[in-house]
Formats: sequence, structure tokens, C-alpha cells
Amino acid sequence: MAKESFENLIDQFARSRHIMMRELGKVIIGQQDVLDQMFAAILSRGHCLLVGVPGLAKTLMVSTLASICDVSFRRIQFTPDLMPSDITGTNVIEEDERRRRDFRFVRGPIFAHIILADEINRTPPKTQAAMLEGMQERQVTVGQETYPLPDPFFVIATQNPIEQEGTYPLPEAQQDRFMFNVYVDYPSGAEEEKILAATAGGETPDLQTVFNATQLLNMQKIIASVPVSEFVIQYCSRLVRASRPGDPSAPEFIRKMVDYGAGPRAGQYLVRAGKAFAAMDNRLTASLEDVRRAAIPVLRHRIGCNFAAAAEGVDSVEIVRRLLQHVPEPDVAKYV
Repeated sequence: MAKESFENLIDQFARSRHIMMRELGKVIIGQQDVLDQMFAAILSRGHCLLVGVPGLAKTLMVSTLASICDVSFRRIQFTPDLMPSDITGTNVIEEDERRRRDFRFVRGPIFAHIILADEINRTPPKTQAAMLEGMQERQVTVGQETYPLPDPFFVIATQNPIEQEGTYPLPEAQQDRFMFNVYVDYPSGAEEEKILAATAGGETPDLQTVFNATQLLNMQKIIASVPVSEFVIQYCSRLVRASRPGDPSAPEFIRKMVDYGAGPRAGQYLVRAGKAFAAMDNRLTASLEDVRRAAIPVLRHRIGCNFAAAAEGVDSVEIVRRLLQHVPEPDVAKYV
């Protein structure tokens, strides 16, 4: 692809992203970082886990994002009695006019482009695991048959971090399938006043459709084409390897406070997120700053802190911040 042509594609992409953010801003006030991370995950063929207390518009963010995209959308409300077949679908027996019986697969709600897994930690691990194959392989196996999911396919899950009664923490294997663990914080004072003023009248804004499925797939191809230097790849590798307590490059605080670190998938997501953030800012290549911007949402759920960390009031986010300060940038080769 010619450089001028690629520059034009990136420029068009950045303008489309600006239009999308404008439309989201009609409904969602503030939360710019959260929206950017959601969009970066979608463009990188990843999934998001939104964590925040009730009432912060987590569900509204996802439903609004789906409404400005001309794609299919399903919301699955996770409850303790939800079964795996309620998500994936099941085989039913049908009888035709000749009284012959045969099995027919009835598709579940997972067969959509955007899936909102609302309060995913309210259902037992058996049902949570029904999402694993779809999230990783983008397919569903029922009995002896495998059914492909629509393309593009994204799962955006929500989780309440403060209520523990009647909840089932996500297993580490499923947490690792989420590209980003996004913390949704309270709005600022000015933002909260805007929220109250905007919702007082009860009016529903008209939203413009920005993308369809084909355009999303094309944007994913653009992101995949964003070049990444060996310099950035080395930095991602150093950052991930330094999070593992058994690695020679791990600093002392990692050996002391961490039980397990991030795997290679974290490095892949750091690279993909860096490419997405660069394109979103209308830049042609990813930088170390893009990687640092993605480090906390990519790594916070992939680092297991131990009792020593809890005793000092240190969580995985603080561990990542310390890693960003500790891990040096790779040396740049000098040519003479």
C-alpha cells in the first residue's frame, strides 16, 4: 500500500472516530478514557470488561455504542439461574408434515455482532465458561456441530466490584480473554451537573448511524496495517516479562508482591492497543506512549498480587505503575 494512500485511510479513520465520539457525547457525558478504550478494543478485535459501581452508565455506554453502529446487538442479563444453553442456544426436536422428527439448532443471543454481558459475575462459572469459545475462537460448539459467530464479534461485559453476595468471581482463564479491564470511575462535579441537567427533561437525543459491519471490518484491517517498530515490540516484551516473579528481569517488588505475572497474550494486546491508539490520534505508527496508555487496562487483571501486597495496600494497578517507572526503554541502534 502506498504511503499516501495509507495516510488518507488513517485520516479518514480519525475523522470517523471523531464523528463517533460526537454521537456518543450526545448521551454519555465524560468518561472519555473509557470510551477510547472500548473503541480501541473493538478495532483490535478484542473484548472489554467494564468494572464500576452501579449507576455509572456502563450499560448505557454499550447500548449507545451499538445504536450508532448498524450491527446486531444482544444484551444478556447474567443471573444465578442462567444456563449455558441460554447463551449459546440448543437443539430442539421438530416434527415435519410427514411426522418425521429431526433436530434443529435454535441460536442463542450470543449470535450477534455486539454482546452486552451485563453483570457477568452474577452467574456461576459453568455459565460464564459458555462465553469462552465464542470470545476466543469466535464460534460455538453444540453437540457435534460448530457454528461460526458473526464477524465482527465483540463481548463487552460489566461487573460490580463492591457487591460480593451472590456473585461468582471470574476465573483467571476467562479474565485473560478480555483485552481490557476498564475501570469506570465517578464523573467530575461539572460532568455530574451536566448529567443531571441533560436527564431532567427526559428527552432522548437522535443518534446518527456511523458504522456498519463492513466498515468496522475495514477499520480493523487498517489498524492491523499500522506499523510497529522493533523498538516498541521490545518495550512491550520487557514490560510483560518484568511482571513475572520468576523472570530474571523482574524487579524486587515484583518478586515480593506478585504471585503470577502476565502471559504472552498481554504483550500481543499491548501491541494491538498501541496501534489502535496511534490511528485514533491520526498517527501512522505506534509509540511507547501508546503502549503506556494501554498498560493499566491490559495488565491490571493479569497480575496476581499476594498477601504481602495486600498488607502494604498495593494492588495490581499500583504494580503496573511501578513497572512503567522501572522498565527502561530499549536502546536505539546508532548508525554511523
